[in-house]
This record gives sequence, structure tokens and C-alpha cells, in this order.
Amino acid sequence: MPPDTSAPTPYLSSLIRDLRAAQRDLAAASADQRTAFLVNLRRRLVEREEALLEANARDLESALRHQLADPLRRRLALSSGKLAALRDLLGRLASEPDPLMLPMTRTELDDGLVASRVQSPVGVVLAVFESRPELTIELGATALRTGNGILLAGGAEAKASNEAFASCLAEALEDAGLPGAAMARVAGRAEVDDLLGRERGIDLVIARGSRELVRGIEYSTRIPVLGHAEGICHLYLDAAADPAMATHLAVDAKCDSPESSNAIETLLVHVAFLPKLVPVAAALKKRGVRLLADDRARRFWPAAAPAAEADFGREWGEPTLSIAVVDDLGGALAHIERHGSGLAEAICTADEEHAREFLRRVDAASVLWNASTRFADGYCYGLGAGIATSTGRGPRRGPAGPAAFLTSRWLVEGRGQVAADYGPDGGPAGGPGGGSGRGEGGRVFKHRELPLG
Repeated sequence: MPPDTSAPTPYLSSLIRDLRAAQRDLAAASADQRTAFLVNLRRRLVEREEALLEANARDLESALRHQLADPLRRRLALSSGKLAALRDLLGRLASEPDPLMLPMTRTELDDGLVASRVQSPVGVVLAVFESRPELTIELGATALRTGNGILLAGGAEAKASNEAFASCLAEALEDAGLPGAAMARVAGRAEVDDLLGRERGIDLVIARGSRELVRGIEYSTRIPVLGHAEGICHLYLDAAADPAMATHLAVDAKCDSPESSNAIETLLVHVAFLPKLVPVAAALKKRGVRLLADDRARRFWPAAAPAAEADFGREWGEPTLSIAVVDDLGGALAHIERHGSGLAEAICTADEEHAREFLRRVDAASVLWNASTRFADGYCYGLGAGIATSTGRGPRRGPAGPAAFLTSRWLVEGRGQVAADYGPDGGPAGGPGGGSGRGEGGRVFKHRELPLG
């Protein structure tokens, strides 16, 4: 696509102020209103399906004119099936308990003095993403459901689709009596760079796209970033792999959604499994997968094209799969360490000792035994929705659901108690004043855990 050369505009500061004010109103609104927003949005996706697909068709036509790469065009494309999946997501979110003010812990500090830790919105989220216009709904609806304001910065290649989805979000908010200003769109790299460079205003950045996009954002901002970049995933067929299971897993992990980041890009084959490789390769070929294999694998499947070293460690994002033969489990682990992205890795084997070693030693956000890498998703893991998968090693590693948009606050309810009653020098026991926990008033903390209900 042509580069975006737009300059930063001075309205961003007032936009963020308005967004922050609207976010506070949204978080303070009733749970019923936030649920009504989701119901309204789901209805709009039904009513606007034809218009949404028409907008997407304009984006696809533009993508062809600008020769957008095939994997990006596949990610750009909407379908009735994708819209149905979005409606299903909204239905699930609406059916779950409202997450705000939900108690996480309750502690009786003393008689009539209770401290509760409750779930709370992060604040204002900046979501930067490429190609996938459905993320306007997935990220927008999840952020707003959790009481956050959100700035949506979708790629220019999905401009018409993103605009159509954003209109649905804004109207659904207003129909529920919620502030439409809690959601806004920004368009252009200059605006995104301006926002990333601010010290205040944005509380969290969600980055979904290429390695270059995600790493560039992480390096250019001091705001916390939840990044979802490339997924270079492997399926290792161990010597003790069942051929039927191996075929089933390989086809699903590659063909269910080839453009997804949790699809496999390389099939690793133990040398002892090579005589059983033919039905696996045949099943993949039948599904239209282009196979590239190293020399040892090509002896058993000569129809495969020769694989170069650069073909390993590459995210194809299409029905293409590289095949490498390894001598043992150690060879598979070394290959994954060298080429994997840390998103999801799987082993197929009946050898429990090998499986346990694989689970222990593979350093990835999701490691699977006799299961497809396509399970590495927030929805599949029961997180409510799959908004991103972080391959970093921070506390948000792996698939992230709505909880990624939540933090916590402490709420304390008392009857006029003061800290001086619990420790010398005006401080509670173990706190700034130190002491034994017995102040002039002779009070001692109970610190008794209470039921959450």
C-alpha cells in the first residue's frame, strides 16, 4: 500500500481528554447498559451484513490494485461466516457476568474495617492492527464491555470495512445510553506515532500485525504494550506418533485457517517416522497445501519442492508448509529454539516420557501434546474472547481475553478507624511506621479472608 504521509493533528490532545471523560462515564454506567450495548451491536451486525460485505469488497478491490500480498488479502477478506463468528462472540460476552466491580479478594482488617480488591478498567486503550477488519469489533466490543475507552487504529488497507464496523460500535453505544465518545478512530501513521510518544493519556497499547509493526511499537513507546506478532509454529511427529492422529493434527493445524498466527508453518518429522510420512503428506496435498521438504523428507515424498534454509523460520500465512527431518527429540527442540516465534508448539506422540520432556523444555506461550496448535487461542482456553496472543515473557504471556483490559482497585469500608490506632508513629504494623501492630489504641489487625459474595 502507498505510505501514509499525513502529519500529526493538534486535535489529538482534546480527543484523548474527551475519550478519558467518556471512559469514566462508561465505567460508572450500569451493567445492564453495557450488556445492552453488546445486544445492540449484535443486532446491527445482522442488519448491516450486506453493507459490511460491500464495504469489504471495496477494500479487496483496492488491495488488488495495490498488489497487496496474498496472505494479507486473505486476512482482509470478510465473509458471512466471519460475521456469524463475531455475532457469536458478542452473544457470549453479553451472557457473561459484568466484569466491573467484581470482587477478587475481601479481607476483614478489623471489626467494621474491610478491604476489597475489585476488577477495574485499564482506562484508555490504543489498538493498532493490520488487515483484519473484524478486530474493530473484537477489540472494540471487548474494551467497551470492560469499561475502557478505545482508540482504533486499523490499517489503511481495511479503511472502508473499519469505518463501517466503527459506525456500528458508535450507534450501539448511543442506543444503550452510553457515551459514543468512548470509542474513536485514528487514521495515519503520524497520528499513531504522536499517541505512542505521549507520556500520559494512553494506558495500554494492543498491537496486532507483522513483526515489524509490533516490534516498532514496542521500541517507540513507554506505554505498556500487549503485542501479537508473527506465529511460527511447529508440529513435531515423534517416532512414537500414531500415523492417523499425526495426519489429523497436521491437516487441522495447517488447513483450518492457514493465515492465522497459530497455524503451523513447519512439520518436524523424526527419522523413524519417515516411512509413515506418505499418508500425512498426501492428506495435506489433497487439501491444497504446497509442501517444501529437506532432502531426507523428499526421499519419501519426492513431489515436494526442495526446502531452503530460509524456508524454516518463515511465517507463510498461506497453504504452504515446510518439512524438516530430525534425528531425535533433541533435534526437534533445537530446531524450534532456532526458528520458533514462541507462540505455540505441538508434539504428536504416544511416548509419555518424550511428551513430558517436550512440555518441560519448549519455551512457548502454548505447548501442546496430541492437540492442534489451533487451540492456542483465548476463546478456546475459555477466556471469553481471543483479543491477542502475546509471545513476550511478561505477565500477559499467551492468549489474552477480556481480562487483559482489566486491572484492579482497592476499596476500603470502615467506621472511622485511623491508622494511628494500629501502629506507632501514625503507621500500621509493618508499614511506614513499623512496629508490632499495636498502637496507642491497642488495636491489632485481624487480616481475615472473607467470602467474595
